[in-house]
Amino acid sequence: MDELLKILKNNALESAENIAKMLSIPVEEVRERIAAYEKEGVIKGYQAIVNEDVLKMEAVTAVIEVRVNPEREGGFNDIANRISMFPEVQSIYLVSGDFDLLLFVVGNDLREVAFFVSEKLATIDGVNGTATHFMLKTYKHHGVLMESQERYERLKVSP
Repeated sequence: MDELLKILKNNALESAENIAKMLSIPVEEVRERIAAYEKEGVIKGYQAIVNEDVLKMEAVTAVIEVRVNPEREGGFNDIANRISMFPEVQSIYLVSGDFDLLLFVVGNDLREVAFFVSEKLATIDGVNGTATHFMLKTYKHHGVLMESQERYERLKVSP
């Protein structure tokens, strides 16, 4: 990956001036490259990583494994695109293993996520099965630790 992209992935708020210094290139080149990445769709957006546990948000996040029958012409893409249109679906991935798709879904409460699974997701032609896992606590998100690591405890060694 380009060093410029690595810097932006680590801190999207880094100024063009600082990036230029880090890479020893002109500021205008940094701005041009960022604009080109945005235009080409390499950079799709910028987001803050929020520790929702600190905010005491009541929303519920579920990880849902989905087994599907791929469609003759569109394979997994058509079903994945259909599922991705639901506003509850935050992320969707094609994965290997017993299930085909991995979804990250957000709802206001358990009941809302259960309704999404039973009434929206399971009723889609080609969806054969699901397994829903509710996220209870976030320790690390997108490479960022959610809790400070102030306390260091040595592991006990047994003979």
